[in-house]
Amino acid sequence: MRNRILALAALGAALGSPIAASAQSGLTVGRAPVVVDSGPTIAVEQRPAFREYVVEQRVPAFRVPDRVVVGATLPESGVTYYDVPQRFGPTTYRYTVVNGATVLVEPRSRRVVEVMD
Repeated sequence: MRNRILALAALGAALGSPIAASAQSGLTVGRAPVVVDSGPTIAVEQRPAFREYVVEQRVPAFRVPDRVVVGATLPESGVTYYDVPQRFGPTTYRYTVVNGATVLVEPRSRRVVEVMD
């Protein structure tokens, strides 16, 4: 009986250690980090020209109730996605304007991969 208690105590300590270590390192326990496929996006030096391009195209802005952040999934309907012109570099992502910000989106999953503004 005492061996079982010691074994359970050792198991509890072993399982609790990673949680304590995570808490001390500043990581949030219980939430998975946002992982977004990393593909070629618009180069930093091309971003001002890309923003200007989006304004010139008069792309309609869509409103969503939540804050638009990397990793967020946009609604299935009501949002139109546009191809990024080749002059801004090769990319598989599309763009749209949501809540006043230009965002790059992975078209199949509708996940935001970059907020440009």
